Amino acid sequence: MASYASRVRSDIARWQQAGLIDTRTADALTRDVETNERRSLSFGSILAMMAALLFGAAILIFVAANWETIPRLARVAALFAIILAGYVGGAVLKTRDHAAIGEALWIVAAAAFGGSIALIGQMYHLSGDEASALITWGAGTALAAVALRSSPLTVASVGIADAWLVLKGFDYFRQTEFPRLFVVMALVLFAISFWTRSQAARHLIILSIIFYLVLFAIDHDTLQVAVPLVAASALLFVAAIFASEPVDKVVQLGGRLPLHALIGFLTGLAMVQFELAGKSTYDSGFATASAVALAGIVAAIMLGGRESRGLRWVAYAGFAFELAIIYVVMLQSMLDTAGFFLAAAVLLGILALVIIRIEKRMNAPRAEGAAA
Repeated sequence: MASYASRVRSDIARWQQAGLIDTRTADALTRDVETNERRSLSFGSILAMMAALLFGAAILIFVAANWETIPRLARVAALFAIILAGYVGGAVLKTRDHAAIGEALWIVAAAAFGGSIALIGQMYHLSGDEASALITWGAGTALAAVALRSSPLTVASVGIADAWLVLKGFDYFRQTEFPRLFVVMALVLFAISFWTRSQAARHLIILSIIFYLVLFAIDHDTLQVAVPLVAASALLFVAAIFASEPVDKVVQLGGRLPLHALIGFLTGLAMVQFELAGKSTYDSGFATASAVALAGIVAAIMLGGRESRGLRWVAYAGFAFELAIIYVVMLQSMLDTAGFFLAAAVLLGILALVIIRIEKRMNAPRAEGAAA
């Protein structure tokens, strides 16, 4: 498969041949593509990042394996030396146009900081639990991300916060309180992501908030969480579609807010359906929720599917999920195994026809534009 830069160069040549752009514009576009291609990650840079990560892991494992034989002062000095070397070395390499390797060293330093918290706490028998250690690790990594204006460190901070949420949410630490602190963490990290220009971190934070709401719904009243999530996601989707430029200027998600809104919408409706499934009192409610989900999927494809392949795939996955849950809840008493396979074949055939027709309609304007 040709790279993005190769495809763009091919398009530039085609545009020039068709008379859409002049030679001067074509040369300027080609130079810009080549400049940005050189700045992108090469295979060598990726190997260098992997080597740096493996080197850092080897050092930490070596220190841990020989922990008892190393003098206490030397242990602390070695840990801080790894952290200092990672951050300073990464900064030096980044100023010398080795951004990929520099960012890799920063990740190594952040990992060493997390390992240092655990090892020093064990060595000096410091009070505290694993949850506090994760918070300290995440806070330190976030501060480093702010100081170095690093997108990968911001993503790492979000990942640490997510690990804390998962462990607390599933009661790994044997504590009863729900991890409400995650909301504050998410807001702080979302603000930091603008300073560090980390779009990936913002995507991960939004998905993490949806996961947080799922845990919150499990711990509390499901419908009181799921219904507002559905409504808020629908409003965000509408805003992102009909006011895409001003909305994206605020959230800076590269036009992918509709994708997140659809995920939130389907997640909320799935929680509603699971809550109402199997309760004869709420049969009409389940049917209504299913109808809303199917209508929302169709609307999402029609309104935003043309611009986002990812949104279409999420919509298709949501449609398949709806078929499955509707069968399990409403049709299993009427269909035996053979009947189910027959019905599934018919439904999938209809789905294929609908998708083909929709995608043809989406591709038609592009073909007309190319012909013009």
